[in-house]
Amino acid sequence: MASEADLLAAFDRAGIAWTCDEHEPVFTVEASARLHAEIPGMHTKNLFLKDGSGQFWVVSAPHDAAINLKALPAAIGSKKVSFGKAEDMERLIGISPGSVTPLAAINDTAGLVRFVIDQRLAEAARVNVHPLRNTATLGLAGPALLQFLADSGHQAVVCLLPGAP
Repeated sequence: MASEADLLAAFDRAGIAWTCDEHEPVFTVEASARLHAEIPGMHTKNLFLKDGSGQFWVVSAPHDAAINLKALPAAIGSKKVSFGKAEDMERLIGISPGSVTPLAAINDTAGLVRFVIDQRLAEAARVNVHPLRNTATLGLAGPALLQFLADSGHQAVVCLLPGAP
């Protein structure tokens, strides 16, 4: 599995500008609320999901978005989704619960996980995600995130994620 140093080196090779803010471990969006005032840009919530056909997904949305999990499959071209298991997350993308990030695409060399980026994030000047660990926040431009995913062999699904009813 790639290390954070490998991830940052990939950004540098691709000419992707990034910033990194260190902080205490955060495991939930609620726990990271204090950081939102301190770190500029759009903050994210990231879900590791599995659909009815066995396809795994990482879905990235604005931190304050209420995602309708029943409507999500139609929006992303999937079947009914449920939360993936921690052991699958660790095996497939090399991260643990609380550290879910689209940047884990660097570890999915077999292409077994599909990545979904909410359109608002894809267009943002700065998107904040974990750099493979939950003790830091890495900021980069939304288009740069899509570039990174493509460079990692993943064509991201970009859509406006359905909100809660």
